[in-house]
Amino acid sequence: MDNDRFYAALAEILEVESVGDGDFLSRFDAWDSLTKLSIIALAVSEYKTPLSARELDAMETVGALRACLEKKSP
Repeated sequence: MDNDRFYAALAEILEVESVGDGDFLSRFDAWDSLTKLSIIALAVSEYKTPLSARELDAMETVGALRACLEKKSP
């Protein structure tokens, strides 16, 4: 996984300048159901990794999301 590309894509979805592993997903102003769908779509399109809304809800931080995608991606 290209971490820089991941962080840039996630920052765009979350409508912020940048993100880091320690950032809590739920604390972003743009954190809502549409954002979650966009992240799920990113996981499938960019990382060929299915990600459910339930899995995403269980992740607290950007780092947890990155680690999950790295673990699950083919």
